Amino acid sequence: MKTDVQIAQEAKMLPITEVAKKLELKEDDLIQYGKYKAKIKLDVLKKLQDKKEGKLVLVTAINPTPAGEGKTTINIGLSMGLNKIGKTAITTLREPSLGPSFGIKGGAAGGGYSQVVPMEDINLHFTGDFHAITTAHNLIAALLDNHMHQGNELNIDPRRVVWKRVLDMNDRALRNIVIGLGGRTNGVPREDGFDITAASEIMAIFCLSKDLEDFKKRIGEIVVAYRYDGSPVYAKDLNAEGAVAVLMKDAIQPNLVQTLENTPALIHGGPFANIAHGCNSLLATKIALKLADYTVTEAGFGADLGAEKFFDIKCRFGNLKPDAAVIVATVRALKYNGGVSKDKLGDENLEALKEGFANLEKHIENINKFGVPAVVAINKFPTDTEKELNYVLERCKELGVEAVLSEVWAKGGEGGIELAEAVVKVCETKESNFVPLYDVEDSIKDKIEKIAKEIYGADAVDYTKACEKQIANIEKLGFDKMPICMAKTQYSLTDDPTILGRPKGFRITVRDIKVSKGAGFLVALTGNIMTMPGLPKVPAANNIDILENGEIVGLF
Repeated sequence: MKTDVQIAQEAKMLPITEVAKKLELKEDDLIQYGKYKAKIKLDVLKKLQDKKEGKLVLVTAINPTPAGEGKTTINIGLSMGLNKIGKTAITTLREPSLGPSFGIKGGAAGGGYSQVVPMEDINLHFTGDFHAITTAHNLIAALLDNHMHQGNELNIDPRRVVWKRVLDMNDRALRNIVIGLGGRTNGVPREDGFDITAASEIMAIFCLSKDLEDFKKRIGEIVVAYRYDGSPVYAKDLNAEGAVAVLMKDAIQPNLVQTLENTPALIHGGPFANIAHGCNSLLATKIALKLADYTVTEAGFGADLGAEKFFDIKCRFGNLKPDAAVIVATVRALKYNGGVSKDKLGDENLEALKEGFANLEKHIENINKFGVPAVVAINKFPTDTEKELNYVLERCKELGVEAVLSEVWAKGGEGGIELAEAVVKVCETKESNFVPLYDVEDSIKDKIEKIAKEIYGADAVDYTKACEKQIANIEKLGFDKMPICMAKTQYSLTDDPTILGRPKGFRITVRDIKVSKGAGFLVALTGNIMTMPGLPKVPAANNIDILENGEIVGLF
């Protein structure tokens, strides 16, 4: 079998203008980045405002193995399968971060014969959106430190600066640093740190804004620090929003590319799902809904993370009503959740499969809590046995949930036809009664506890003493009536990545709450979740290279 990058390099891509024509977009609607990439101008959304929206399908998953379960691959394959059965479909995805690309996870453009292309460009820099976000974020940091150096008229307490710097790379050495050393001309010495760009509040704002004006307004509402009297300092107090909007004027326009089978793909924004809200931009989703019969979108990791945030944050802000959800499961991940070690996942083990199936059952229940009809997509691996696959299909049938095998990795769109037919059937025969899990007017603790108890299955939530003080202060400042973005491990329904399956009798500990006033939500950090990941012992970067002829090798 060829590698993903080899398959992608052999793709017969159409000029991006031809891909756009499939969606009835004209050349004037695009800003081209070479022959195979383009940005769609935001005024397209205004032109199409009276057009009826198509169906919205969310692709989510069970709790994964460290290698992931192919959610992006299924998303892409489903969109190609829908086109094969006569529907117009667009896949909408997040942009890959360079951190995981050079770290442990690899690229994020799908796999096998279910990929978006040009794969190397998408995984490496793409149209520069992440760099624009990085620069815009760090501009605010520079303005903030410069303000304190130049007299500090806002009376900012250097010990209470909450706006870190960001970098789109896994670099643990930057988590905690000291800046401003070397004398008076170098600024005010203080402790600082870096987050990864995908965790930046600007990334969240970028993905939740309705247009550039809304983006600029939200930037102004970012809380960057607190004064000595405890009152908040906003980015607008530094007059930062205008310059940040200028830096983002191109990036905010969604990116148009294509799949291996020339299905249109909108790839825009990239917040992580374990430390941020895990969904592609609202603008890309809104444009896709106007252009296609079916918009296939994705929320990162399992339904306990990405799907919950998609429903409770993105759908709430964007007034979206999803028509169906596809839950991606693999026999391998079910056995992993049943206690099988990573090196034994290729061996048939029905007992472990039975034990791990409880994890899938919980995620099906979670989707049902939001009133959205679900379909289970079993991403087939070569090591899966007939007995194992039949067991999963039968158990899903007993639960009253449609389950189908997907072979998009090996067969492309052809391997996604059965899944596409199942999704269309659900969308046409079952009504979505979507409703968010909680009311934003509820207290902070009520919202957190509802997520922990209803979605994770926890008995209760504990708060550190420092967190209790933060909650009291947030309530005092009037920032409490916002959705909650839970930062939690993706590997477990608990806040402990080693506890797999469907655990019971556990508690969740919230150790920190961050105010993302511009994005419009509160981030609750649990467990040991970090906003600046580190590289593994053997990073993926060690195997990536470029040959004399320009060919890139080793990129997944």
